[in-house]
Amino acid sequence: MKKLIIALFFGLLFGGEKVAVFQIEGMTCPLCTSAIKRSLKMTPGVKSAKVILNTKKATVIFDDEKTDIEKLLKAIEVVGYKGKLLNIKEVK
Repeated sequence: MKKLIIALFFGLLFGGEKVAVFQIEGMTCPLCTSAIKRSLKMTPGVKSAKVILNTKKATVIFDDEKTDIEKLLKAIEVVGYKGKLLNIKEVK
C-alpha cells in the first residue's frame, strides 16, 4: 500500500499531460488530416489530436505515462506520413 501511494505521489509530480507539436510531411488533402488524426487518437494515452492541412502541423495532448513521442511518430508513420517533433511542453 505504501508503494502505491508513493508511486501515485511521484506520478502527480513528474508525470502528466504534455502537448507535442509535429511537422507532417506528405499531407495534400483533408483526407490526409483525417487519417493522421484518427491514428493519433487511437494511440493509448492520447487525449486529443488536432491536424491542420494549411500549416502541415499536428498538435497532440497526451499522457506521458501511457505513451511517448516515439509511439506518436509511429502512429503518423503507420498511415503513410512522416512526422518531425517541433515542440513539446507540459500542460499546466
